[in-house]
Amino acid sequence: MDIAKYIVTAVIISSFFNGVQEELVYVLGAIIVVIIVVCGLYLQKEPIQKKKRRK
Repeated sequence: MDIAKYIVTAVIISSFFNGVQEELVYVLGAIIVVIIVVCGLYLQKEPIQKKKRRK
């Protein structure tokens, strides 16, 4: 999750300093952030445990 915040910060700061006018930078940054957040949430999800039957 922290990686996503760093990517967003890097895109925003670099756009301010370099005057990036291309929207491709923002779109790619947003796509990468979404992928990282989804992967992070998936990895933090607790596994579903199957109920064991007693015999």
